[in-house]
Amino acid sequence: MNNHNHNNHHGKHSKGKSEEKRRKRRSNSKNGAPPSSFDWTTTSQYTYEDDALLNKKLPKELLLRIFSFLDVVSLCRCAQVSKYWNMLALDGSNWQKIDLFNFQTVIEGPVVEYMSQRCGGFLKSLSLKGCQSITDAALQTFAQQCKHIETLILHKCMKITDVTCEALGKYSKKLRKLDLSSCCHITDKSLKHLRQSKHCPLYFFSRTQTIKALSTLLLFTYPDNQSIVHFCFDCRINNEGIEKLAICAENLMKLNIRNCSDITDEAIATLGLKCPGLTLLCASLCNRLTDASLVALGQGCPELTTLEVSGCNLLTDAGFQALTRNCHNLEKMDLEDCLQITDATLSHIAAYCHHLNALSLSHCELITDEGIRQLGSSPCAMEHLQVLELDNCPLITDAALEHLMGCQSLTRIEIYDCQLITCTGIRRLRSHLPHILVHAYFAPVTPPPSVGGGRQRYCKCCAIL
Repeated sequence: MNNHNHNNHHGKHSKGKSEEKRRKRRSNSKNGAPPSSFDWTTTSQYTYEDDALLNKKLPKELLLRIFSFLDVVSLCRCAQVSKYWNMLALDGSNWQKIDLFNFQTVIEGPVVEYMSQRCGGFLKSLSLKGCQSITDAALQTFAQQCKHIETLILHKCMKITDVTCEALGKYSKKLRKLDLSSCCHITDKSLKHLRQSKHCPLYFFSRTQTIKALSTLLLFTYPDNQSIVHFCFDCRINNEGIEKLAICAENLMKLNIRNCSDITDEAIATLGLKCPGLTLLCASLCNRLTDASLVALGQGCPELTTLEVSGCNLLTDAGFQALTRNCHNLEKMDLEDCLQITDATLSHIAAYCHHLNALSLSHCELITDEGIRQLGSSPCAMEHLQVLELDNCPLITDAALEHLMGCQSLTRIEIYDCQLITCTGIRRLRSHLPHILVHAYFAPVTPPPSVGGGRQRYCKCCAIL
């Protein structure tokens, strides 16, 4: 009898402990619970039975495949269901791409360290954007464990220093993209450390970071001259910096100097002379560039496939004619706000750019139906053109849409605030291209002035202006 009572008491005690564990697990898996609240080091101690019908019917490989579609929170919840699901959820193959931005306020070093040990060589992309508690120690462990990392976002990780970059340069031989913007303790030493990386990554630096020696950055070009080099400058760089880059990185293929307003034709001319393999140039909002830059690119960079010069309002037809006569491989052109171009530019694009698939002419107010007619009847429009942006082109009418009806590859057209285009014209276009996506907006008709000589009414916008 005593034994029976003792056993009964022991059973109740065990049941109480089990209930308590379940309550803890439920509290950890509430909506929005961050991964840091999950005890990564005790995930193998759950006592749920693993003989569920689902586990018996589906092979491990299929369950792993299903788990691979889950986000971080869902994987953490699944890891708390049973020992078997814990093993599946925390399998490194499910953690190839991780974004912890939503948990930036609670992610600390131990989480990153344990996660890197779990993921190992599977992890290829990690975003720690805004995780200000992360230190060099955690990222040193990460670099040693996750040697196949290709993309690493450390934006606003305020505590990291050159020590992190030293570890990345030593271990991360496959790193292709590194974001160090707003990391205020990063110096030129980091660039020297990162040079050890086998591939030349795409680096991002914020405007507040001064890179005193651009020549340090240029050491990423290797003696064999076989590396594909990508650079993106989100900082104040001038002609001298671009000229040094062009001289040292002769295999430069992609360059983003968007909004670097100090750049002039002189720098682009050096690119044309020294970087014949350039395929992409983003120079949007570099508003000091003139036709001389387009002439230099046309003469020196025949492999150019993407050109973005949005907001460069000094460019004219003459420059684009010189460019298109030599750059026949152009596939994407962003000419938004190039206010001086006319139908003559479209005529040359139609004649020479037979591979063009995306063209933006928004706010090019001198473009007319005739230019669209020439574009619509060109080989590129018939076979390749997929995206055409014509927002705020006031001279475009329904006739322009009729000229595009033969463009069977066209999937999207932007015609916001084209006042002379009507719903009828759009319906006719859709009848010929049923799969096209048309983005249009028709402003309400302005009411007539009040009758009887009363005070003229103004809309609120006019009153403010």
